Amino acid sequence: MAETTAKTGYDIKIGTHNGTFHCDEALAVWLLKRTGAYKDAKVIRTRDESVLATCDIVVDVGAKYEPENHRYDHHQRGFTEIFGHGFSTKLSSAGLVYKHFGREIISNLLQWQVQDSRTEILWLKMYKEFIEAIDAIDNGISAYPSDIKPSYRMRTDVSARVGFLNPRWNVHATPDEVDSLFVKASNLVGGEFHERLDYYGTAWLPAREIVMSALQKGSGIDERVLVFEDFAPWKEHLFDLEKELGIEGRSIYVLYPDESGKWRIQAVPVSSESFESRKALPDEWRGLRDDALSQATGVPGCVFVHASGFIGGAQTREGVEALARLALK
Repeated sequence: MAETTAKTGYDIKIGTHNGTFHCDEALAVWLLKRTGAYKDAKVIRTRDESVLATCDIVVDVGAKYEPENHRYDHHQRGFTEIFGHGFSTKLSSAGLVYKHFGREIISNLLQWQVQDSRTEILWLKMYKEFIEAIDAIDNGISAYPSDIKPSYRMRTDVSARVGFLNPRWNVHATPDEVDSLFVKASNLVGGEFHERLDYYGTAWLPAREIVMSALQKGSGIDERVLVFEDFAPWKEHLFDLEKELGIEGRSIYVLYPDESGKWRIQAVPVSSESFESRKALPDEWRGLRDDALSQATGVPGCVFVHASGFIGGAQTREGVEALARLALK
């Protein structure tokens, strides 16, 4: 983590450029104000080098990336910094600030210890799901190869929404008015960052922990079958955790209760986005319901098996466990 200043209170200054603002520095400033060192800092928007020299930290201006001197620009020739950890997108000021201060910011916002393993998980998750696209857009990096023409134009992303907050070209705005709009933009993108982080911390991560527990505990049926005592979104986590644990492709069926109290058996797809199953439920069960399905399987209390064989159900946990044992054969 970058060295922090000894100053306290409103004497601390964050410097960034004036004029037209972009999503990256709007977020970078918001993030810095969620750190212990810069939470009360005054934001100075200028390109005057003599004024920037008086700032305690400078982002997105100044042509220097020097963490030891609290300078975080990415526009200079030869800048190639990336986030690492498998990510190769060149960083903007948002990514630079997040790389150096992100763990502390997550810790402060969620009231976790920086050393908590969950902090590291969400630090990487938030870069993948939120920050990286902002870095790429600001640096002019397309999401697709240049020879592929998108089917439609996307201008509803957060970078575009921040851009639209700038004064219109044919409206004269004073510097103070532009600074006020910058604050609005910073709060917009920062608010979305916070909401996304809260979701990952309070919903996404608990689901991940449920899947990890199921993988480690085992079902008592077969190592290829997972049982969740309560339903949780599991697909994304299962593929990530299988890879992390070195058991890729092992899980075949997932058993869990539905909202009505009945139980489901679901075939694991070949990938999180695929409609193809690793091992679909048997063809002779597909499309059958209730007594007809119970007669075909020999399992009482069956409810249905989907025509594609990716999911089925029974009245009880014992019922879907029996279906899993039969389907594995």
